[in-house]
Amino acid sequence: MRPTDPVSGHGAGTQHDFAAYGLPGEPGTDAFWAAAGAPVSLPASEAENGDGWVTLFLWRGSPARIGFESWSEPVPLRRWGDTDCWYAEVRMPQRLRVTYRFLAGAAAHADPFNPAGAGGDRSIASTPDAPPQPHWPVIGAGADVTDYVLPVPRTRVRWSSERLGGRRTVRVHPAGGGGPVVLLLDGDDWLYLHPATAAFDSAVASGEMPPVTLVFLPTRDREAEFGCRPELWEAVRDELLPLVAATGLPADRDRLVVAGQSLGGLSAMYAALEFPELVSRVACQSGSFWWTPGAPDLADPMAGPVGGAIAARLRDRPDLSGLRVAFDVGEHETRMLPHCELTEALARRAGATVRVSRSPSHHDRAGWRHALLRDVAWALGQC
Repeated sequence: MRPTDPVSGHGAGTQHDFAAYGLPGEPGTDAFWAAAGAPVSLPASEAENGDGWVTLFLWRGSPARIGFESWSEPVPLRRWGDTDCWYAEVRMPQRLRVTYRFLAGAAAHADPFNPAGAGGDRSIASTPDAPPQPHWPVIGAGADVTDYVLPVPRTRVRWSSERLGGRRTVRVHPAGGGGPVVLLLDGDDWLYLHPATAAFDSAVASGEMPPVTLVFLPTRDREAEFGCRPELWEAVRDELLPLVAATGLPADRDRLVVAGQSLGGLSAMYAALEFPELVSRVACQSGSFWWTPGAPDLADPMAGPVGGAIAARLRDRPDLSGLRVAFDVGEHETRMLPHCELTEALARRAGATVRVSRSPSHHDRAGWRHALLRDVAWALGQC
């Protein structure tokens, strides 16, 4: 579901409408802004055609739009009279967690009223029926969110890859003292947008996951490296993992888990098919199983064969009896679902031990966070 324009019947410009969201006083006054907080959702009325929520977003200052990650086109804000109050009431479906930011001119800003952030210029909104995400800490509050810098692991590996070319810095973190290697594709996102080190530490401390050694793999060219090609996985096997072992941290390669999202999920599944001696545990969120050679250059990449290149390979019935793979995809990713569902079914038919779930999100890392922890733990046999 995509949001409508601001709902005229629910925010037509009266004090009463804002009071319904718990905001007292005239918009734009000190009392009003003192009460402002994270986006607030109310149940959609029958007049607004069905289930779901109407969520109020507030911005103080200049004209702006709300930019949502994947779920929607930008939504314009409306101004309250001649005040500094800009707002939008956005229709949202049931069970949605979404990343957003305010777009003002050429700049992007986190929501200064929302303590749930994702890096310096993004925030996270959730409808009231979205399940909680334990272990993921709030990374900032108020105006300080733009100044918050996530701590990064102290152990780093300087990797000059002959197969991939170029140099990159790979961070390594022993959660709970370290153990099986968890290779996080798109590692910079999990370092700088979402606090994965803190989340894994918390999950290990709670007993929901065994100690693990996190390896944050940065990507230079996602399309090239995560397409179904062997170079990345040859480099991981022959170059990166020996460097990780040389750090002296506990790093059990025999229980390696590869965790990837979108194209990263595609690449993780490719590695399980083509490098089974290396990858036998996968946590895959919203894998880009529409992918075929050349598909990214098409006007509609998802319109090709269902399941893409991975499904074609799975139809050859490889022996996946040694594979444990957890698949998750956002329940609002309607066009992704057929590609993922076929891949899930074919992997199970090929003998893999398969877990399937759906997250309350679109194609958005904010929705993948809980699945990441849960599915890594499952891949290691914890649950």
